[in-house]
Amino acid sequence: MTTQEKPAGGGPAPDDSSELEKFGYRQELERSLGSFSSFAAGFSYISILTGVFQLFFFGFGSGGPAFIWTWPLVFVGQAAVALCFAELAGQFPLAGSVYQWAKQIAKPATSWLAGWIMIIGAIVTAAAVAVAYQIILPQVSTAFQIVGSDDDAGLTSTPGGAQNAIILALVLVVFATIINIIGVKLMAKINNFGVAVELGASVLLVIALAIHIKRGPGLVFDTAGTGEGQSFGYLGAFLVASLMSAYVFYGFDTAGSLAEETTQPRRHAPRAILRAITAAFIVGGLIMLFGMMAVGDLSAKELSTSGMPYLLKSTLGEGLGDAFLICSAIAITVCCLAVQTAAIRMTWAMARDGRLPFSRAMSKVSPRSKVPVLPALLTGGLTVVVLLVNLGNQRAFFILTSTAIILFYIPYLMVTGPLLVRRLRGHWPRPEHGPYFKLGRWGTLVNLVAVLYGAAMTVNLIWPRAAVYGSDHWYFQWGAVIVTALIVIIGAIMLYVRRRTWGSAHTSPEHMPDATPDSLPG
Repeated sequence: MTTQEKPAGGGPAPDDSSELEKFGYRQELERSLGSFSSFAAGFSYISILTGVFQLFFFGFGSGGPAFIWTWPLVFVGQAAVALCFAELAGQFPLAGSVYQWAKQIAKPATSWLAGWIMIIGAIVTAAAVAVAYQIILPQVSTAFQIVGSDDDAGLTSTPGGAQNAIILALVLVVFATIINIIGVKLMAKINNFGVAVELGASVLLVIALAIHIKRGPGLVFDTAGTGEGQSFGYLGAFLVASLMSAYVFYGFDTAGSLAEETTQPRRHAPRAILRAITAAFIVGGLIMLFGMMAVGDLSAKELSTSGMPYLLKSTLGEGLGDAFLICSAIAITVCCLAVQTAAIRMTWAMARDGRLPFSRAMSKVSPRSKVPVLPALLTGGLTVVVLLVNLGNQRAFFILTSTAIILFYIPYLMVTGPLLVRRLRGHWPRPEHGPYFKLGRWGTLVNLVAVLYGAAMTVNLIWPRAAVYGSDHWYFQWGAVIVTALIVIIGAIMLYVRRRTWGSAHTSPEHMPDATPDSLPG
């Protein structure tokens, strides 16, 4: 695997705007993000203090302490995907990540569906992340339990908890939308601050838990009897528990989505993708392992209901526990912000290519803030709709979470699959690949792992098992399948209806360097 700071010959890096023009676009977004901001975008999307704090209870309750083995398993699979993405980010430094990458290596229909599903996935993810406020804030202070009773604090599994989760989530989504409209500089400053807090708090939390360790690491072989009653024994429980890890390890492609706002994106984006997923693996794994080794009662039922907030407060005390929960709330805030930012860039990138309804309006960039305002309002508004649909329906939260992950795994496969085909045909890496990140002789093996893992986990995620979705109502049990199928079908219909209006041009005239009809490619 190789990467270099500068192009061969030791000369200065090419002008970023000139690089963009080679792909048929002109610079419209504000290019002001550096290396840390690029990393922060990917890391805040993964967000250890969001995912781990929100779903530790599910993983632990489904698989016992041994569920932690799902963490390295999912990491290996998603790291293979991230390595493929790092190659693509170095070659195609364009806003829209997965959509743009698929457009360069796959058929137009594949790239369109990948982008469409990713947009919906990001909107659903923003909603799923925003409800995490309910897991944290009411456990810091019951003043945040606006509806329901104090017994609902920290829960989404009760009617009062579910309703309060929506209220808190709506506040966060409105905040994220306003920040994304104001501009990328403010978004980056808030995101960088949040990531700095999250990284610092994560390291301190690992140390604090290590100080309180009460038992050895042998607990990682304790299944807590969770395999009983499963048709595949503990393997069945393990597969259910793996959904927790799968929920955390995605969204690292966001560093690629901000490529047109990042300086030297060919250099910074690949590194940011790999650093984000690696940092999340190390920090998150240590927090969960040391947490289980440090908690007073490993068999406490609260570990399977409240999860990490209970673990921290019972182990570190109310004061210190609340301090880390506040840091988690900050992490949730910037995670939701990053998720919506990625959705906005994906929407704008597709609209710029004329690939969405009302593309001309949605592709406009504010001359003042240098951001696409209409996509920000659209994604924020649709996130609100998703939340309101789930108002007071506590059972819907697991469907919401699972659907969000599925809607990322499918587009990821739409990139890694065509990329593997190109490798097998000898068409990747391209002759003009240059000195940027390259997997070298390991490329085919890594790519194969990415595809096999992605396909297997997609089946695992969408599997309508009662252990995840319940069995009392068929529409809940099959909810993730139904929602995913509807999104794919709607996308296919839109693709069929609009494909002839797209022509062969990949760029709308107003986004070309020299906006004349003759300058359009093809």
